[in-house]
Amino acid sequence: MATLDPGAIVGYGIIGTGLMGLEHIENVAGVQGATVVAISDPDPGSRATAARACPPDVAVFADHRHLLAHDAVDAVVVASPNFTHVDVMADVLASGRHVLVEKPLCTTVSDCQKLMAQADGLPQVIHVGLEYRYMPPVARLIEEVRKGVVGTPRMVAIREHRFPFLPKVGDWNRFNANTGGTLVEKCCHFFDLMNLVLDERPARVMASGGQDVNHLDEIFDGRRCDVLDNAFVIVDYPSGARASLDLCMFADATHNQEELSVVGERGKLEALIPEGVLRSGRRDEHTIGEVEIEVVATDHVAVTGLHHGSSYLEHVAFLEAIREGRPAPVTLDDGLWSVAMGVAGHRSIDEGRPVELGEVLG
Repeated sequence: MATLDPGAIVGYGIIGTGLMGLEHIENVAGVQGATVVAISDPDPGSRATAARACPPDVAVFADHRHLLAHDAVDAVVVASPNFTHVDVMADVLASGRHVLVEKPLCTTVSDCQKLMAQADGLPQVIHVGLEYRYMPPVARLIEEVRKGVVGTPRMVAIREHRFPFLPKVGDWNRFNANTGGTLVEKCCHFFDLMNLVLDERPARVMASGGQDVNHLDEIFDGRRCDVLDNAFVIVDYPSGARASLDLCMFADATHNQEELSVVGERGKLEALIPEGVLRSGRRDEHTIGEVEIEVVATDHVAVTGLHHGSSYLEHVAFLEAIREGRPAPVTLDDGLWSVAMGVAGHRSIDEGRPVELGEVLG
């Protein structure tokens, strides 16, 4: 894998300039040694908005293939709608460009596997945008887990109580066929964190969920919105460790949007977002209501953005991998498993039974 001159400015092309595309443009602007040189989006309004956020000489295209033909592009961010990833990524991989592809990698397991087969042996950095790993409180929690603060992690519990899905161009995110389903679209982040913390791949998934409050009266082109808005998901691992997700997307009136806890035989860790706090409790040293509380430092975050600095830190890690000729920090295999767990969760809800990951992965 070729390295870049340390002084070279890396030119980024942004494919897909909706909400997440704009987030990436803002974060690339804050990363030293990087600049956006080209953008592409089939929607004229999205292109125009994004162009105003870019350097004045940015090249603007309606077709991502024209962006990939632009000589100034060294690295690509794929932030187009989920259902387009498999085809867009196929073109990006063939171009030889380094790439950061937004989560989820694809909407189906088979499409993820198709891209992995195409990417096998390619030299460029291929990074999956599971940026919740980089949220400062979460990164600190993972650091403490690796130090052995809780001993062997046995239970991971994640709660996300948040606002409904935001409007997007063409309302594409209102349909499971386009997103992969809420447990793929939104929750792949959390499944990735479970796997990362436990350092294991899961065995089975059990889930219960539904669409009970949000988007019930929304109809687009004669189709009724069908994305679920709440779920409980339990994940079993071969070691006997287990993880759970508590998702509610009509819980706007909440103090912390995300809460992540990890418990082992030695103690418990909790990361709270956006409070930005890490709580550490060690058995035989602390008791209920009396634990260590750390306000996690964010002075290394140049751009906070929409995700508490995680997108910026992800870009720093991506650029370091490009410059140093190292593999991607978050791999296609990580992306595949996070999607497979979401697919298994939806199948469990639909069929009312536990689903083995082997069924989903084939």
